[in-house]
Amino acid sequence: MATAGEASDPLTSAERKAAAARARSAHEAGRAERHERLARESASPFLRDAHLRIAAVHRSTAACHRTAAELQDAFADRLGAWARRPGSPRPLFMTGVAKACGSGGAALTLIGAEFADLALAASDEPSRAAQELEFLLGEGPARDATSTAGPVTATGDALARRWPGYGPALGELGIAEVAAVPLSLDGSCVGALTVYDPAPGVAGTSAFAEIAEALTRSVILGPAGVTDLYEGIDLRARVHQAAGMVSVQLDCPVADALELIRAHAFGEGVPAHRVAERIVEGELRLG
Repeated sequence: MATAGEASDPLTSAERKAAAARARSAHEAGRAERHERLARESASPFLRDAHLRIAAVHRSTAACHRTAAELQDAFADRLGAWARRPGSPRPLFMTGVAKACGSGGAALTLIGAEFADLALAASDEPSRAAQELEFLLGEGPARDATSTAGPVTATGDALARRWPGYGPALGELGIAEVAAVPLSLDGSCVGALTVYDPAPGVAGTSAFAEIAEALTRSVILGPAGVTDLYEGIDLRARVHQAAGMVSVQLDCPVADALELIRAHAFGEGVPAHRVAERIVEGELRLG
């Protein structure tokens, strides 16, 4: 867990996390080598296969931590460059994720019970707008990836056919292709990583899946067991708080109240959290 000093110094934090991820990668690689050696030395086919299967798991985990280290190193480099340019916008961690995925943009969505959005992060404004559209319209690649626990891709005319509301709206943002993969932890889907306008062939590559795995196991939910994308992640807590208030005011289910908030936000062309803030502050009453 980061110290108070590291929390106020993202560069130090990124460098520390990169070093920790490299150390974990090396540890897992060493365990893989041990089981590979035991497999070579074993006279039993059963034990040999068992050692090879265990080695493969450690190799995969080592690759995951190595990818996490690379993401943290890249972020540290951008933070260093930012520190030398006073007044420039602070870099976002997700910008490096988009670059690593070979895409024009990337967005991360974390979900809770009944697939309710709990938190989000994006690499840039178009990606954040696309992510907000999913939340408001209730359809899109991240929702499909989390509900099916499988990869999702769509491009061109297929966007509108698959998502009648989201697809055309996405086109208005200048985005022509999307791909999403679920984020899984201990057999449960905890969210999705979505990329926008990826380079040809990116969606089905092992690198894309490996980045999603690294985000899940080493960045979002690291050893401390907490979400950690520096200051680049937004929580949906305010929206769910407002939904609870509307539910009481209108004597309706929370799910229906949430839909009212989404519809109001979409109608006004503003993010849902802006509407939620007005409801919580008593400036807006729906119904």
